[in-house]
Amino acid sequence: MNSFETILVLLALLAGLSVLFQRSRLPQAVLLVAAGLALGFVPGLPPIKLEPDVVFLLILPPLLYYAGFNLTWQDFNHYRRPILLLAVGLVAFTTVAVAVVAHYFLPGFGWPLAFVLGAIVSPPDAVAASSATQGLGLPKGVSVTLEGEGLVNDATALIAYRYAVAAVVSGGFVAWRAGAQFVLVAGGGVALGLAAGYGTAWLQARVREATTATAISLLLPFLVYLLAEHVGASGVLAVVFMGLVMSRRAPEVYSGPTRLQNASFWRVVNFLLNGFVFILIGLQLPAVLRGLPPGRLPALCGYGLLISAVAVVIRIVWIFPVAALVTFFRRSAGDAAPPLISWRELLVTSWAGMRGVVSLATALALPLALADGRAFPQRNVLLFLTFAVILVTLLVQGLTLPWLVRRLGVHGETAAADRHEQALRLELATDSLAFLHGTLAACTAPEVLAPLEQRLAQQIGLLRANAADEAAPGAAEPGPGQRRHQQVLRTGLALVQHQLGLLVQHHKQGHAEVETIRKLQRELDLAELDLQTQLDEGDAAGS
Repeated sequence: MNSFETILVLLALLAGLSVLFQRSRLPQAVLLVAAGLALGFVPGLPPIKLEPDVVFLLILPPLLYYAGFNLTWQDFNHYRRPILLLAVGLVAFTTVAVAVVAHYFLPGFGWPLAFVLGAIVSPPDAVAASSATQGLGLPKGVSVTLEGEGLVNDATALIAYRYAVAAVVSGGFVAWRAGAQFVLVAGGGVALGLAAGYGTAWLQARVREATTATAISLLLPFLVYLLAEHVGASGVLAVVFMGLVMSRRAPEVYSGPTRLQNASFWRVVNFLLNGFVFILIGLQLPAVLRGLPPGRLPALCGYGLLISAVAVVIRIVWIFPVAALVTFFRRSAGDAAPPLISWRELLVTSWAGMRGVVSLATALALPLALADGRAFPQRNVLLFLTFAVILVTLLVQGLTLPWLVRRLGVHGETAAADRHEQALRLELATDSLAFLHGTLAACTAPEVLAPLEQRLAQQIGLLRANAADEAAPGAAEPGPGQRRHQQVLRTGLALVQHQLGLLVQHHKQGHAEVETIRKLQRELDLAELDLQTQLDEGDAAGS
C-alpha cells in the first residue's frame, strides 16, 4: 500500500473514529492522537512522515483562514489586548524560560539550541484548544481569547524559531536586527492580510455563482500564504487577517446560496484536516523513537516531562500577574469596569495551553546540516522533546480541562445573548409587517397578503410574550389556485429578502452581534432557498 492509499485509508478511518467518538465526553483531539499512537505500532503499516511543507503549505492556510473567519473582527478587536499579551508576550516569555531550563539542565544544549527548543514548544495550538473546549459553554471572553491567541501566536513563535535556527546554523545572532526584522515580518503579514481580505471581498461581491465563490474562498488562503512568505512577511498573520476581514464583509458580499454552500463546505474541510493532523501526530512516535541514540530513552523521557512542566507552569505564572497588572492600569486610568476575565476564567485560560501540529512541524523542519556541513546538533533529541511536550499537554491538560471547567463552574452567560436575539427577531418581524402594509400592499392583492400578515402578527405576539419562536420565515399557506399560491410565494420571498437587507444594515452599523446576525441570516437563507425552489417548481409545472 503506497502513501496515497494510506492517506485515503486514514481519512476513512477518521470518519469511522469520529462516529465512535461522537458520544464520548473526551476531546476528539486527544482521542485521535491516541488512535494515531496505536496505529503507529501496527505491524506492516507503511510509515507516514509528517512533512513540514505539507503542514505549512497545504494544511495550515485553510485551517487559519477558517478559524480567522469564525472568530470575527468584532470579537478580535474587543479582546485584542489579552490576545496580544498571550500571543506575543507569553510566547516570548515561554521561549526564554524553556531556553534557560534547557541550557542548564539538558546536556549539550548551548544557548542557540536552547532557544530553538523554546521557540518550537512555545505556541499553544488553536485547534487543540478549541477541540478541548468544544461544548463546554465557556464564557465568550475565554473562548475568543484562546482562539485569537492560537491564531496569532504561531507567527510569533515561527519568527523566533527562524532566528534561533539561523543562530545555530551560522553561529551568529544580532538581537536588534532580529527585533527589527520581527516588526517588519509581522507588520508585513498584517498589512498583506488586510489588503488581501478587502481585495477578496471586492472580488467575491462580483461572483454570483456559489460554486465559483466557494472555490475562490478555498484557493486564496494558499495564494496569500505563499505570497507573504515569498516577500518575507508572515504567511500565518496574512491568512489570519484575511479571514478576519472576510468575516466582517461576508454578510454583505455573499449571496444566500453562497453562504449556505460555503458554510457546509468549510465545515467538511475543517473536519478532515483537523482530524487528519491529530492522527498524523500520533503516527510520528515510532519514527521519532527510531531516531534516538541507543539507551537514552529513559533520560529523555525525564527531560521531556521537565520541559512540559516548564511550559505549563510558565503559562500560569504569566497569566495571573499580567491580568492583575492590566486591571491595575485600567483602574488607575479611571476605568471602573470589572475585569474582562475573572480568576476562575483565568485559571481555565492558563490550563488551555495544549501544543499541537505547528510545534511538531517546526521541529521536523529543522535543517539536517550546519553551514560547515556538520549534522545539526541534537536534532533527534529536539524532535523527541517536542513530541513529549505535545503528548503531555494534550493528554494531561486536554483530558482534565473539561473537569476543571465543570469544577470551577465556568460557563457563559446565555441569557443576555438570548435577549439580544429575541429583540432583533422582534425588530425584523415588526419592520417586515410595516413593509408589508406599506410597499407590498400597494402592488399586491389583499388575499395574498393576508396569510403573510397573519404569520408575522403571530410571530410578533410570540416574541413579545418571550416565547420560543422556532418558525423561520418560510413559505406561506397556499391560497386558492396555483396562481395565487405563486403570488404568495413571491411575496414571501420579497419579505425574506427585505429582512436579509435589514440584517446587512444592522451589520454595517455595528448594532448587532455578528453571531446573531449569522444565525438569523442562515435561517433566512434557508427560507429564501425553500421559497425560490417552490417558485421554480411552480413555474416549471405551469409552463
